[in-house]
Amino acid sequence: MADPSRCLPLTRASVQEAHKQIKPFVHLTPVTTCTALSHLASTPQSPAVLVDTPYEGQRPARPKVNLFFKCENYQKIGAFKARGANHALSRLTHEELKRGVITHSSGNHAQALALAASIRNVKAHIIMPTISTPSKIAATQGYGANVVFSGSTSEEREKVVAEVQEQTGAILVPPYDHPDIILGQGTMGLEFEAQVEEMTKAMQKDLGNTALNGTIYSAAGKKNNGLDAVITPCGGGGMLSGVATALHGTGIYVFGAEPNDNGTDDCVRGLRAGERVTSVKTLTIADGLRTPVGVIPWTVISDPSKVRAVYGVSEEQIKSAMKLVMERMKVFIEPSAAVGLATVLYNEDFRHLVEKEAGEKGWNVGIVLSGGNTTLEAISKLFEVNEQTGQREEGVLGAKGEQVAENVAG
Repeated sequence: MADPSRCLPLTRASVQEAHKQIKPFVHLTPVTTCTALSHLASTPQSPAVLVDTPYEGQRPARPKVNLFFKCENYQKIGAFKARGANHALSRLTHEELKRGVITHSSGNHAQALALAASIRNVKAHIIMPTISTPSKIAATQGYGANVVFSGSTSEEREKVVAEVQEQTGAILVPPYDHPDIILGQGTMGLEFEAQVEEMTKAMQKDLGNTALNGTIYSAAGKKNNGLDAVITPCGGGGMLSGVATALHGTGIYVFGAEPNDNGTDDCVRGLRAGERVTSVKTLTIADGLRTPVGVIPWTVISDPSKVRAVYGVSEEQIKSAMKLVMERMKVFIEPSAAVGLATVLYNEDFRHLVEKEAGEKGWNVGIVLSGGNTTLEAISKLFEVNEQTGQREEGVLGAKGEQVAENVAG
């Protein structure tokens, strides 16, 4: 990567500069809303859902939220990773680009770097585990990259990277743990802020200060009724730290979300312990979030003035949120993209926080749908247990979710 001494500092101004650099190479992804999901998020959970949780027997939270979705699944290569890869290459010198670039990745970063390099006529070497999804291998090769296969462990990948680097002199472009990557990912935060501000102003003008749930929610004293909070998924932390950097000082709260079954919530545990967790071994259906938070992203995420909190959600909650996005919004996403919505719908810690701080005014909550790189076959396998038993797929929603969704037009 670019010498850290040449990197821009992790500030909002640097994200704005990064945005200027990558705008010709990435999509301005749309922001959309969904009345059904905003109503569902503003409806108390059934007491039955809270059985066997720390909230059993307590009053379910009654937050008021208006949801806005930043659709990075419509980004080039189908995920937000295109932003960081393009910014990273824009910061390399001509001589460095002539050497080519290299990374190891089994998915979205592989495709993102391959495309960014192709646009600039730069040779890209992508080390991919042999167990990588065939469609992702094909897409990476389709962008002209030299795909070299390796074992699945980080040690096996890094060994092959070192071998190819020695042969080619290529520059390593990591997927998240570098300032240039973080600043590139943060550009979605700038767009999200501006897009929602424009949307809420238009809603006020066109609908006489009423919209979606009967009102445009906004925190007390907030100017222009834009976003009050943003939630992004957290794996390596490049996106979360980038968005937090972009929105720092704006008054918009930034939260992270990650899986939490069987110890996959390394960020939550690290924040609780006051130190970064360096490895995660447990698998999750949110395959893009299996990586521990990187060293540089951790410096941002562990700063409470930049990231308010990080929350965990279960595998079943992720599946339910993913199902709702596909059925109610008609938007195709991968499991990792569903953790933010799952937090708003099901995490009582977050929901009680919104109820307490936003009150009757409520919050405009932005959710990043980080990517859509999955397949129909993979989705079918995700839900096939229910199909085999012949039971209706309800997940953690139960009758409450069905009733609310049926009574509100999507």
